[in-house]
Amino acid sequence: MLSASSAAVVRETLPVVGAAIGDITPVFYGKMFADHPELLDNLFNRGNQANGEQQKALAGSIATFATLLLERPDDRPDAMLARIAHKHVSVGVTEDQYPLVHHYLFAAIVEVLGDIVTPEVAAAWDEVYWLMAKSLVAAEKTLMAQAGSDRYGQWRPWRVDARTEETADVVSFLLSPADDAPVPGFRPGQYVSVAVDLPDGSRQLRQYSLSSGPLAEQRRLTVKRVHGGGRPAGEVSDHLHRHTREGDLLQLSAPFGDIALEDGDGPLLLASAGIGITPMIGMLRHLSDTGSRRRVVVVHADRSEDDHAMRAEQAALVDALPGAELHLWYEQGARDGEARTGLCDLSVLDLPAGATAYLCGPVPFLKATREDLLRGGVAARDVHYEVFGPDLGLA
Repeated sequence: MLSASSAAVVRETLPVVGAAIGDITPVFYGKMFADHPELLDNLFNRGNQANGEQQKALAGSIATFATLLLERPDDRPDAMLARIAHKHVSVGVTEDQYPLVHHYLFAAIVEVLGDIVTPEVAAAWDEVYWLMAKSLVAAEKTLMAQAGSDRYGQWRPWRVDARTEETADVVSFLLSPADDAPVPGFRPGQYVSVAVDLPDGSRQLRQYSLSSGPLAEQRRLTVKRVHGGGRPAGEVSDHLHRHTREGDLLQLSAPFGDIALEDGDGPLLLASAGIGITPMIGMLRHLSDTGSRRRVVVVHADRSEDDHAMRAEQAALVDALPGAELHLWYEQGARDGEARTGLCDLSVLDLPAGATAYLCGPVPFLKATREDLLRGGVAARDVHYEVFGPDLGLA
């Protein structure tokens, strides 16, 4: 909880800081990377820095954390903190980096806001920062312990046993551990980080959902090549597509991710768009491997039938589940007439009462699908989503 004196100051200055935080975060990152270029090359996602998404996510999380401290002082914002903590441990963010971030962040605040940042104001926002930082450190240590890791950034080699071209832009890698250490389990829907050494000497990290089920002896990553299209192209996805072949080694983190399928008997909705299908395939595989008889409404949207990765596998998994049904939407229509044409519209479906929904896909899809579910009577607490990249919608 914020102290009473700091709460009063934060309440008074939050509109000013909130309005300026979009200007503060680029200055913060610019100063930090100028002095510590190794962080940009070996820890932070250079693509998300170039397109500004990481700056927006940081700004939103800080402003939201401060707001929640004021509006709900007796509640911890666990959902927001958990999502950030899972991402941090998956890439190896360390406890000793929080003071470094504090130094550059507060230097940026002073530079942007100037005389507004009195010693009293600085002390109040300092309290906000360290409450958030210490909460994250505690959550991260818990996650590492659960994963069987006693240190940050623990990477392991995995050998590529097979490579499968799913579509023109999507490839799957089937992996086995290349060492004798115990393999930690994971929950369906979670992801791993992959560390790739690029030709310029940098080591970039990216997260990919596990598209295999937890009971499988091997793990599978399914990677979509990210084209530029006016934005930075995907450095890691392009490298994996071009260079990774059977017999190669990949460095993987332990599995993490706060969105994972919960076991039970209640009905499910698994809705995905594009490469968002990957965690849903892992969930379907788990349901199939455990002989689930739950009612499962499976929804997928894509540009076309040719762009629909793992289409045959998805259909086979749905067919194998006695309580499952599959609904498809293609923007360009379907050749066989099994899919609807256009954008996904859940309002035309008969959704089961009491369903728990898991969503994954581009942000516009997530927003539209969540609105459909809320209008259809699904409780907000029962709608869970995964987004690839900084979560701009969480805050």
